[in-house]
Amino acid sequence: MRILHTSDWHLGQHFMGKTRQAEHQAFCAWLIEQVHAHEVDALLIAGDVFDTGAPPSYAREQYNRFIVELRGSGCELVVLGGNHDSVAMLGESKTLLAQLDTRVIPGVCADLREQLLVLHRRDGAPGAILCGIPFIRPRDVLQSQAGQSAQNKQLSLQQAIQQHYQALYALALGMRAELGGDVPIIATGHLTTVGASASESVREIYVGSLEAFPTSAFPPAAYIALGHIHRPQKVGGLEHIRYCGSPIPLSFDEARQQKEVLLVELDGSGLRGITALPVPRFQPLLSVRGSLKELEPAIVEAAQQGSSALPVWLEVLVSTDDYLSDLQLRIAALCEGLPVEVLRIRRERGNAVAALQGQARETLDELSVEEVFARRLEQEQLDAEDAQRLQTLYRGVLEALQADRD
Repeated sequence: MRILHTSDWHLGQHFMGKTRQAEHQAFCAWLIEQVHAHEVDALLIAGDVFDTGAPPSYAREQYNRFIVELRGSGCELVVLGGNHDSVAMLGESKTLLAQLDTRVIPGVCADLREQLLVLHRRDGAPGAILCGIPFIRPRDVLQSQAGQSAQNKQLSLQQAIQQHYQALYALALGMRAELGGDVPIIATGHLTTVGASASESVREIYVGSLEAFPTSAFPPAAYIALGHIHRPQKVGGLEHIRYCGSPIPLSFDEARQQKEVLLVELDGSGLRGITALPVPRFQPLLSVRGSLKELEPAIVEAAQQGSSALPVWLEVLVSTDDYLSDLQLRIAALCEGLPVEVLRIRRERGNAVAALQGQARETLDELSVEEVFARRLEQEQLDAEDAQRLQTLYRGVLEALQADRD
């Protein structure tokens, strides 16, 4: 059984005013080539197929076109909802897409058996049992209790998510017995785990409720395909618990990462092997740092990755000369005639004034709503308990708003 593990496509993302449509289209075409080349039996998208709950029409069209083009490959597709996805929007086409060999699990189901899927090999025989677990919102598995401390809420949610995994795994064991007992069980998830290394484009998903899920709380599945963290990595050094990462860089600090999808091979004895398939870079994206003198050769070197048809998107971090009022003009002069496009200029402050001026280099497009609120709290003279209480109340408001949107 061959499974292709992907996640965090973020179709419809706008990156500092730039659309990612062409990159995503190129990735989808490349991915279908991999399905054919490696005779993949099932393809997983472990959450965040879209960047927002109300994606633009072209992103929905890309999603639908990919499903239609994949169908002729003989590969099944399973789509799991992520924290960026709307449960209602993903679910609205669920029944229709089932006719195209695509199964969608937009959110936690009232009947757990709807999250239990048999994945088939190309010859039609059962190849694996999937515990399809999407992004779990606290309201999906937990009832709020008045008077709970933030720490108790985190513990309660962790236990509830663990119970959800264990209950689904128990059903999978029963299904495996019915199928003959030699079918591997795999699971998915869209969450932060203990020890996972994130990037600036990853925002906290359990708003004030769960910071990270321990690997010991996962059931003993042969493979656990995770999404949400954009950097590909093993979790806790464990071979069978993996983040595949996003297929394209979604922030400048991901620019130098080698993006990949994971080809997972299983048989009746369990996990046989994992092969990382490097994703080509469809849009050059780089971050350069230094004084104006240091930036000149750095920008020239970065430009070598671009062309007149496909210029490099640049983030420029200026140190030493960051006090200059005409900084943008000077950087524009350094870039003149080169196939680069500067999307963001950031001024770096020296250590002596960092505390006073650090916030000046931040813009709203760099901060989440939680971080904006945290900055505001820092301006008040509050003790730790009051600050924590206000944070908890604010996060509760955000959760309520998210629930209304979904």
